[in-house]
Amino acid sequence: MTYDEVGRKATEKYRKKFDLIQIRVEQGERDIICQHAKQQGESINKFINRAIKETIERDQNSPQNE
Repeated sequence: MTYDEVGRKATEKYRKKFDLIQIRVEQGERDIICQHAKQQGESINKFINRAIKETIERDQNSPQNE
């Protein structure tokens, strides 16, 4: 088995642990998101995941959901 095959199999195994969600943002928004994430010391992916989790938590604790 070549290194490329081993790497490909390892990548496939890793990716199977995740669901993929694609989003569309208006032109220029990606740069704003990227810059903000970088200022927070995060990747775009980590920032978006954090934003989603924090929003869900906030929404679940809002008075209209009680």
